[in-house]
Amino acid sequence: MNALIKQHPTEFAHPRLSAQALAASARRVIEIQVGGIAQLAGHIDDSFFRACALMLDCRGRVVVSGMGKSGHIGNKIAATLASTGTPAFFVHPGEASHGDLGMITDKDVVLALSNSGETDELLTILPLIRRQGVPLIGMSGNPRSSLARLADVHVNVSVPTEACPLNLAPTTSTTAALVMGDALAIALLEARGFTAEDFARSHPAGSLGRKLLMRISDVMHVGEQIPVVSEDASISDALVEMTRKGLGMTAVVDGNNRLLGVFTDGDLRRTLDDDQIDLRATPLRALMNCRPKTIQADKLAVEAARLMEDFKIHALLVVDDQGQLQGALNIHDLLRARVV
Repeated sequence: MNALIKQHPTEFAHPRLSAQALAASARRVIEIQVGGIAQLAGHIDDSFFRACALMLDCRGRVVVSGMGKSGHIGNKIAATLASTGTPAFFVHPGEASHGDLGMITDKDVVLALSNSGETDELLTILPLIRRQGVPLIGMSGNPRSSLARLADVHVNVSVPTEACPLNLAPTTSTTAALVMGDALAIALLEARGFTAEDFARSHPAGSLGRKLLMRISDVMHVGEQIPVVSEDASISDALVEMTRKGLGMTAVVDGNNRLLGVFTDGDLRRTLDDDQIDLRATPLRALMNCRPKTIQADKLAVEAARLMEDFKIHALLVVDDQGQLQGALNIHDLLRARVV
């Protein structure tokens, strides 16, 4: 087997497998599923509208339930709803019969999935849910099923055939249910006016969450960590402060902590390259940059990254509305925070 794996992918061979047959099978599965999904558009009708209305008006949470493969799809639908502005969670119908039914309140809406619409574990709990007065949305591939009859609203996800050559294994039907779940979630997202910032609040550990939620104040150096010298400081004083604080620069401030300029590693290199400058006699204020790029503490950290990229700099000073120094950060701070 190792010898087979080491071969170039285009030369891979197996004594019991036909590359052509496998490729044909894969293409057939994809074509069948694409065809099944395409037909879903015809099922977007008044029932879809009423299902969206029930979930939009829900004062509690959308409780999604399904057995087997429908349960796996239901779990994903619940997760998608929850992350796009519609509070939702999944309840296993088998566990619901043994106590978890208590998780459902009269403020909730139930979304029940079953391709056949005749799943025993699901049908066992539905009358109890109805008795509780909880609105019920059924999603199945059989508009005449028990689930469809019990539901306040039935969303039809029927497909012509499964991708399984035996027409048995849930394949096209589960894909169709997943796509319809996404359609419901995105329709609700748009109806709520859900924004990228709202999405980020549900995903604070993700890349988008960090970019849309993290502020300069969350990553900047403050207090004694800020490299800063007075306007009367010498170049030697600046070098000591830059070395001690390790940000590749130092701020220059007046007696009221108002920013006057910045002296950076780059300024130092340019100074050393100029034979006309006497390092001992030249005051720091003559060599500093009097118009440094700055940012305010309440700005997004990603804005600092954009400034650094646009102006080809590696550090920024943070000031308030009066120009007083509040903090400092460099590209390494943004990298550690995984903003860039």
